[in-house]
Amino acid sequence: MREVAEEANVSIATVSLVVNDKKNARIGKEARRRVNEAIEKLGYRPNALAKSLVSGSSRFIGLVADAIATTPFAGQIIHGAQDEAWKHGYVLLVANTEGDPEVTDDAINMMVDHQAIGILYSTWYHREIERPAALGSTPTVFVNCYTNEASETAVVPDEEQGGYTATSLLTRKGHQRIAFLNSTEDAPSTVGRLAGYRRALADAGLPFDPSLVLDVTPEQEGGYRATTGVLDRADRPTAVFCYNDRVAMGLYDGVKERGLRIPNDLAVVGFDDQEVIAAHLRPTLTSVALPQYELGVRGVRALLAALDGDPHPGVQRITCPPALRHSI
Repeated sequence: MREVAEEANVSIATVSLVVNDKKNARIGKEARRRVNEAIEKLGYRPNALAKSLVSGSSRFIGLVADAIATTPFAGQIIHGAQDEAWKHGYVLLVANTEGDPEVTDDAINMMVDHQAIGILYSTWYHREIERPAALGSTPTVFVNCYTNEASETAVVPDEEQGGYTATSLLTRKGHQRIAFLNSTEDAPSTVGRLAGYRRALADAGLPFDPSLVLDVTPEQEGGYRATTGVLDRADRPTAVFCYNDRVAMGLYDGVKERGLRIPNDLAVVGFDDQEVIAAHLRPTLTSVALPQYELGVRGVRALLAALDGDPHPGVQRITCPPALRHSI
C-alpha cells in the first residue's frame, strides 16, 4: 500500500479509502485515477486475511473432512461446495483430518482464526456422528453425516430412495426374483437401501423373500463369495441389486466363472456409480449414483441460508440418480 501511495503521489490513507471503495470519501477524481493506475501497474492486492480480522468477517467458508485423498467421493463434495461458494463470492478453505480428533480440533480452530463465516463438516461415508466440541457456536452444516440434535442442519444421500430406484430398474424390466447383496456394515446405507428394496418389491406387487437378501462384506471379494448363494438355488434369481459397485464387480467375476452372461442370464445393478468401476466393466454396469457433488452444493446453500436468517434444521435427503448402462 505504501508503494502504491508513493507511485500515485498520495497518502496511504487515500489508497486505503480507494481500495475499500469508500464512496463518500472526499477524494478527487484525479487522485482516484492515479491510485487505480498505480494499483494496476504494481499488481497490488489487498490482504484479505487482514481485512477479515479488522472487520470481524470474511469471504471464507471452511470445509473440514475426515478423508479426502483416500476416497473417490470426497473430491466431488469439495468440488460442489467450491463451485457454489464461488457463485456467492466465497472461497472454500479445506482441511483433511484423517479422522484424528486432535487434527480435527486444530483444523476447526484454524477456520475460526481465519474468520470463516461457517463450516461444512463432512465424513467420507454416511453416518451419525457427535458434533465436535471445537465447533462451539460456529455456524455449521453437516455434509454426508448427521447428529442426533434436531436443531442441527445436515445434508445426506437419500439411501431409501436410492435402494428403491435400483430395485425398480429391475422390476420394470420384468424381473420377479431379485436378490439383494447388502452390506454387513452398521450404517444408514444398509438400513435405507434395504427399506427401498422392500418398498420397490411391494409397489411392484412382489413378495419379500428374506432368503434373497445376503449380507456380504462391501468389497469385490464379498460379491465374489456371494456368487454361490445367488446361483446355487433351485429358484435362482434373475436379477441382483448390489450394495455397491465393488460388490457388483466381484459378482461379475463369479458369474463369468460359471460360464453365464450378464445381463442375459443375470441382470445386475450396483450402487455408488464409481466411474472407474461401473463404466469399465463389461458389460458396463447400471448403477445408482451417490449425489456427492450435489451434497457439497446443498451444504453451502444451507449454510448461507442460515446466515441470512432462514435456517432449515433437520436432515435434508438428496436424491440418488440412476446411471443407466448395459447390465440390465
